[in-house]
Amino acid sequence: LGNLDSLRDWGYAKDYVECMWLMLQNDKPEDFVIATGVQHSVRDFAYYAFKHAGIELKFEGTGMKEVGKCVSVSGNVSRSLIGKVLVAVSEDFYRPTDVVNLWGDPTKAKAKLGWNPSKTSFEQLVKLMVESDMAKVASEGAAAKVKMNLVEYLEKGIVK
Repeated sequence: LGNLDSLRDWGYAKDYVECMWLMLQNDKPEDFVIATGVQHSVRDFAYYAFKHAGIELKFEGTGMKEVGKCVSVSGNVSRSLIGKVLVAVSEDFYRPTDVVNLWGDPTKAKAKLGWNPSKTSFEQLVKLMVESDMAKVASEGAAAKVKMNLVEYLEKGIVK
């Protein structure tokens, strides 16, 4: 991954569309910020994505030398992953014009429209995204191929 310290205001599109609908119900046209008002880092996102997949990560190091190692597994996840580096920072994924701090203030939408930007929590959002990706992989019959490639990748220690 790139900069694990980048902060984002992660929100669920379904919740945002609800806010758009509420804006259309408003008596007069106004500008509103659609955001959660809460920031999480890319590191947080990776942590919860792996956790939902049954892998507990521990991050070590800083900057370009930061890695996320598997410290435990659950479900039918292979115990052979324990101790392996599953997340590594790569300069290739740093954005040259990255805005490190993206954050919106939904106070007006909450007050005037009665919108709840916290309907879907950050953890729930990550879970939905992981489940969607896992279902897509399963439906394409690619799960065995991806699993094999991941095991091979981890066994060979191919980390750029």
